[in-house]
Order: sequence, then structure tokens, then C-alpha cells
Amino acid sequence: MKLMFIGADHEVTGSCHYLEAAGKHILVDRGMEQGINPFENAELPVQEAMIDYVFLTHAHVDHSGMLPQLFARGFRGKIYATRATAELCDIMLRDCAHIQQQEAEWKNRKARRHSGTEKHEPPYTMEDAQGTIGLLVPCEYGELIEVCDGIQIRFTDIGHLLGSSSIEVWAEEKGFKRKLCFSGDIGNKHQPLIRDPQPTAQADYVIMESTYGDRLHSTERPDYIAGLAEVIQETFDKGGNVVIPSFAVGRTQEILYFLRKIKEDGLVINHGRFPVYVDSPLAVEATGIFEKNIYECFDAEALELVHRGINPISFPGLHLSITSDESKAINFDDTPKVIISASGMCDAGRIKHHLKHNLWREECTVLFVGYQSVGTLGRTILEGASEVKLFGETVDVRARIMAFQGLSGHADKNGLIEWLNGFQEKPRKVFIVHGEDTVCTSFAECLKYEHGYDTYAPFSGTRFDLINNVFELEAAPKAKEKKAKAAVVNSVYARLEAAGQRLLAIIRNGKGMANKDMGKFADQINALCDKWQ
Repeated sequence: MKLMFIGADHEVTGSCHYLEAAGKHILVDRGMEQGINPFENAELPVQEAMIDYVFLTHAHVDHSGMLPQLFARGFRGKIYATRATAELCDIMLRDCAHIQQQEAEWKNRKARRHSGTEKHEPPYTMEDAQGTIGLLVPCEYGELIEVCDGIQIRFTDIGHLLGSSSIEVWAEEKGFKRKLCFSGDIGNKHQPLIRDPQPTAQADYVIMESTYGDRLHSTERPDYIAGLAEVIQETFDKGGNVVIPSFAVGRTQEILYFLRKIKEDGLVINHGRFPVYVDSPLAVEATGIFEKNIYECFDAEALELVHRGINPISFPGLHLSITSDESKAINFDDTPKVIISASGMCDAGRIKHHLKHNLWREECTVLFVGYQSVGTLGRTILEGASEVKLFGETVDVRARIMAFQGLSGHADKNGLIEWLNGFQEKPRKVFIVHGEDTVCTSFAECLKYEHGYDTYAPFSGTRFDLINNVFELEAAPKAKEKKAKAAVVNSVYARLEAAGQRLLAIIRNGKGMANKDMGKFADQINALCDKWQ
């Protein structure tokens, strides 16, 4: 019974943990790295085709975004997630695959201008995303789920995103029983729409995020509605647009919640029923999923609006842009407007087009409403860049750049400690993950020396023996090196290799088959080899 740390260790994105228990190979999350990540991640200890299950904490890409690559390399196990997470992944993974393929096509078009430049292949295709979606197993909050002999799980609302959860895992092997709790991303209290984080009573081992483990949100909750209304009023009075780079899932719906109230109370004057554009097909679909999960996931305040017949995230003047023509038309309309577009860190998607049309205009405002990772375009703009590159063109930054402080889906340091203190007795050990390098270290030390927890902040590759409560390997940090250009990979051949690994996984799992069945299986494999040799 072993736990291995793979991704988001002394880093904020790319979450992934490996659990070996009850004879099964399990991943908790398989996220995509975003922005600059200083350390190399360890390889999975087994081939992807050998993974039996994935337990998914929530749908954000830094926790789910590499699941289709897992599928492309032979994984065919079950992916357990809450119902809302499964529904969000249905759209987010397809969107992610679309972006990956678009970027590869753009790079290849650019590469054709230079001889000898190698072809770019996306990490996975739309077919891989569709295959992954077919493996999702929707689960309910609070339901005790028998995954297999020796493994049970339960999802608890962690208040970070629609459908987000901490995951309790009960594991039994050779008479030993251990319970783990993976926190996922712990939510900030009193967010619009969704409930506050719910506590977990007991666990032997806790694997806990630390994104904001070195900072505190303001003790006085800002009046976001008044603040947003003021930004809109000032910008519209100058004839400009308010451009909001926003994560399509979660933050966009919160902003719509605020805008509905602004319009209802008439807080922006002399601009009539000003238009609001949600320019992200993903955000439009996600908003529909929010509306489907009202009774399972919304908080009391939002439910009270629903009971009064009010949609908390819809209002007159709201335009949902789906097609590329609808998106392009937004910037050819001179009416001052609010434009909400993904991605939230400005590294992909339609937001880059809106920045190209608005960043150079002094009368406009770009309002950031979410965390900007180091190395992203959003972080560059927020830190005061005078110009940026967009689609190969230099664009001056003349617009007013603002950020809403405290509007965060993540618990701050006190919120993290409050969640951990919710356990009825201290766990044997608390592993601190999913935070920037120094934050992981400082938060682990705070919990140890100020609160009496046995903590450890592992680097990728660290392995821990859950039965004997000892480390098998305490991995050292491995700095990322600039990689040489990889050779062109034939994607069809990669599929063939993945199929081979899947076949090998089935063979290795077939030791318990009857001799007659094993013989028949061997004959079929040999016949296939004879055909293609």
C-alpha cells in the first residue's frame, strides 16, 4: 500500500497522485501544467494502460486536463467524479482537445515558412477526449462507493467549484486498513452560488493543497457588486469596454451573478440596459450545467432567488456568443460593453482576440478576477508590461489594468487551517502539495510548529509506505531543463504503441483466468501477430 507524488508538488498546477492499494493502480487527478513550472515531474510508476481507476477532485484543467492523454496511452479504467464534475468534464475536455489541436495547427502553419522545422503534434485528440468522457462514473456527494474489493471512496463538497470535492479513500490490503483524504482545492467561504467547504471527520493521511498558504484574504469582504459597478460606470463614461478574462467554469458564473444584481438595482446610470457578452462556447455550456445542478450544489442565498422565480445568473442584455462570427462582431460594435471571455490567464481562447482589440485603447479597462500563474500572459499584463505579443504582433498596453483582490475560489491560510482543524483527531501525517515552492515549505512548517501536525511537503517522485508509515524515497527537486526539440512523433504509431501497452496490461491482469481462456487468448494474439508480421 503505497502513495507516490507525481504532479503539483512545490508547484501550483498539474495535480496528480498515485496510489497502489488492494492490488490496484489508482490516480487521484491527472492535471495539465500551466504557466511556468520550475521542477520536472516524475514519470508514472506503471504504464498508463495498467491504471485501474482515476478519482477526480474537480473539473479544472490543472486537475483533469491530461486525462485524455492517459486514454491515448491505453488507459481504459473508470474515472470516478461527482455528477457535476462529470458534466463539466464533458465540455471542458472537449474544449481542451480543440485548443490543443488548434495550437498545433497554428504552429505547423508557422513552421512551414521555415525549412527543417519539425511538425507539432497535440498531446491528444478530440477522439481521445471523447473516449475519456465515456469512462466517467458520476457519483453523488456523501455516497459511500464500493470501487472494488478493498477500496471505498466518498466525495465531500469542498466549495471550490461546482461539483468540486475532497475525496476520502478507504484502502484495505493484507489485513491492514488505512484511510486517506485528498483535499482537492479547498474553497473560499461565502462565495456566490456554491456552498462553503464541508469538513471531514477522520483520516490517517491527508494530502492537502496550499495554493494560498502564505496569504490572507481581507477580513472585510469587499463589496464586489459596488466595485464592479464603479469600474463599469467609469469605463463606459469614457466610451470604453470592460474586458474580463475569466475562467469559463466558476468565475464567469460568479461575475454574471454580480452583473444581474447591478442591473436589477440600476447601479450603472446613463448607459441603459448595457450589453454583456459571454464570449466562450465553453462558458455558455458551463452556465447551462450550473443551472442543471441548482439543488445539488447551490447555497441558500442562490436557492432563495430560485424559489422566487429568479435565475441568479441571467438578465436582460446578456448575449451568449457561440460562433466565431458572433465573437468577431463584438469588437465591431462601438457600444460600450462588458466582455467576459476565456481563458482566465489569457494564454488561449478568444480572450486573446479581445485583448488585441482593447489593450491599446486608453478608454478601456481589463479587469482580472482570478489567480494568474507565473509565466502566463495574464500575469505579464498584471505586473505592468508596457507591451505584449498577440498573434505575432506587438500590442501596446494603454488600457487601465485592474484586479479584484480577494475574489478567489481558494481558501486563504486561515481557511486552510480551519478545514484541517475540522478533523476530529490529528492525522498521522499531512502532505502539503499544490502550492508554489516556498509556500509549500512555509505552510508545512506553520502547521508543524504552530499547530502540532506532522507535516511534509514532498517533491515529485517521493514514495511513501502507508502501512509502515515510512518513506521509501524522499525525492530531491529536479529543476526543469530546456528540452531539445523532440523528434516528430507519428500520432498513428503512438496509438499503435498505446494499444500494445493496453494488451500487455490485460495479459498481466489475466493471471487468474482459467487455463482454457488463457490458451484461447494466446492463440488469438498469435494469430493477430501472424497476420501483421
